[in-house]
Amino acid sequence: MPHFKGKGITLLSLLIIILAAACNTPPTPKPRGFFLMKFPEKKYRTFDMPGYPYTFEYPVYANVVKDTSFFGEKPENPYWINIDFPTLNGKIYLSYKIIGKGNSFQQLVDDAYKMTYKHTYKAEYIDENRIHTPNHVSGTFYEVGGNAASAKQFYATDSIRHFLRGALYFYAPPQADSLAPVNAFLEKDMWHLVETLRWR
Repeated sequence: MPHFKGKGITLLSLLIIILAAACNTPPTPKPRGFFLMKFPEKKYRTFDMPGYPYTFEYPVYANVVKDTSFFGEKPENPYWINIDFPTLNGKIYLSYKIIGKGNSFQQLVDDAYKMTYKHTYKAEYIDENRIHTPNHVSGTFYEVGGNAASAKQFYATDSIRHFLRGALYFYAPPQADSLAPVNAFLEKDMWHLVETLRWR
């Protein structure tokens, strides 16, 4: 029995030494983990409502909802809509304005620019990409880096009558790292919307 007791004390002493040595190693920070997102397959359908001054294609995993309130007030015309992504917890707000009815073209462009650049206090950068399609649609697509509330925005116009502004928002705190995959996924849908946009 004394033979086994000596081995037990030796093993216990060895374990204490290992634990004491392990406590002296500096801690290694682990990267923050995020949920793995499963994205739906890219398929599109056409928004082509009678009376609306535009048509475009939008994803089958989204719903078009009429916008009835703009900061508690009624929108200036009935053509404001939202594209809701219920499974991705996000929404593209689309506001339509008629050029010339108290809205000069330059004023609308300036307003779109100002609304995007309001995010500069949170943005790490803002990239501007020109829009030009064969359907007489031009404008600018903005990519806002960092923890801005809206990382993807655009305006599209024919410079004569139609002006459409879009902004992507999520029902979540703006954390660039965690939202990056969803932003990248929905950016393709926003570009598809712009590229298929047609005026009436």
